[in-house]
Amino acid sequence: MTAKKILIVDDDQDLLRGLNIRLSSCGYKVAFAADAISALSMARKEEPDLVILDIGLPGGDGFTVMQRMSSLGGLAAIPIIILTGRASFANQQRALSAGAQAFLQKPVDNDVLLAAIGNALGQYPDAQEIM
Repeated sequence: MTAKKILIVDDDQDLLRGLNIRLSSCGYKVAFAADAISALSMARKEEPDLVILDIGLPGGDGFTVMQRMSSLGGLAAIPIIILTGRASFANQQRALSAGAQAFLQKPVDNDVLLAAIGNALGQYPDAQEIM
């Protein structure tokens, strides 16, 4: 079975390193983008199975990235998990209404993140939605 590819979009280099270690050790391939503009080009180039997306990004925000991905045919079906430090109820509702599979707050528990990833990728078909 081919390893699933996850694109992580965040400008926090420490978070990117940590997620790379965690996800790679679980068998995922990992790609990165550090801002809203490169997020779309990396999504086109890498064709990820899942995007983990921060809301606060240089060059735009995660909501704009989500909106643009949903309007581009090849990117519209890619599931998105929001992982952010801006975890207000309004942001959560906005993200989930826009189609995010899960809304997680930084710092995130490894088990919660891995469960959200598995759920979004259909690896746990009986799992309930994670917020």
